[in-house]
Amino acid sequence: MIETSSGRHRPWMAGPGRPWMTYGLIVSCCLIFVLGPASGLNPGYGSGGRLMEAQSTYFERWGVVPTALWSGDPDQPLAPLTALFVHGNWLHLLGNMLFLYVFGAMTEERMGRLQFAVFYLATGYLALLGYAAAHADSAQSLVGASGAISGVLGAFLWLFPRARVTSLFPFLLFLPLRFPAWAVLIFWVALQWLAARQADDRPGVAYLAHLVGFTLGFLYAWARFGRTARVGGAARPSEGESQP
Repeated sequence: MIETSSGRHRPWMAGPGRPWMTYGLIVSCCLIFVLGPASGLNPGYGSGGRLMEAQSTYFERWGVVPTALWSGDPDQPLAPLTALFVHGNWLHLLGNMLFLYVFGAMTEERMGRLQFAVFYLATGYLALLGYAAAHADSAQSLVGASGAISGVLGAFLWLFPRARVTSLFPFLLFLPLRFPAWAVLIFWVALQWLAARQADDRPGVAYLAHLVGFTLGFLYAWARFGRTARVGGAARPSEGESQP
C-alpha cells in the first residue's frame, strides 16, 4: 500500500496502475519452478539420485555456464535470458519474488509496463553476462532472477529516494522496523560488495551479478528519468508498507 502526500492510501490492487508485469514475472517464475525438478513436486523427475541428476541437467540446460557461454555454441546467447526464470530451491525463489513484489510495483508504475519489462530482462541479461565474463573459466551453473531484481532495486533507489519500507533484520531479532529505502538499499549493496570480495568459484550466491544489476539499474534510471521522475520534495514522501 502507498501513502500519498495527502495521507490517503492507494492499494496496489485497485485502479489502472495495477502492476501486471510484476505480477506476471512472479507467476511465471513460480510456475516454472514448481514444474521443474528443483521444487521436488513434479513426480516425473523421480526422487533421490535420479532427481539430483535431473536437477543438474536442468540447470545446465537452462542456466548460464560461463565456459559454455563463451564456447561459440549458437544456443548459448539465450542462456542468460532463460536463466532469469530458473531458481535453485524454495528459499532462492521466495527471496527473489519477495523483493520483486516489494520494489517492482512502484518501479513498474513509474516506468510503464512495457519499458519495465524490457528493463527487467535487459538488466538481468547483462548482469548474468557480466558475471560470466568475470568467471569465464567457471563450469558452475548460474540461475535466478537476482541480477534483474537487483536492477529493479537500483532503479528504485534513484526514482524513490525518500520512500520508506518496513524491514526485518535477523540481528535485531526480526523486529519490523521502518527505514528510508535508500538506507536499506545502500546497506544491501555494501553487504553484496563485501560478500563478492570473499566469494570464490565454488557453488553459491553470485554476488557480482547482484552488483552489476544494481549498478545498471541505478544508471539507467538516472540517465532515462533524470530528476524529473524522482519522488521527494517538500511534500510528505510516498511510503511503501511492504516488507522485504
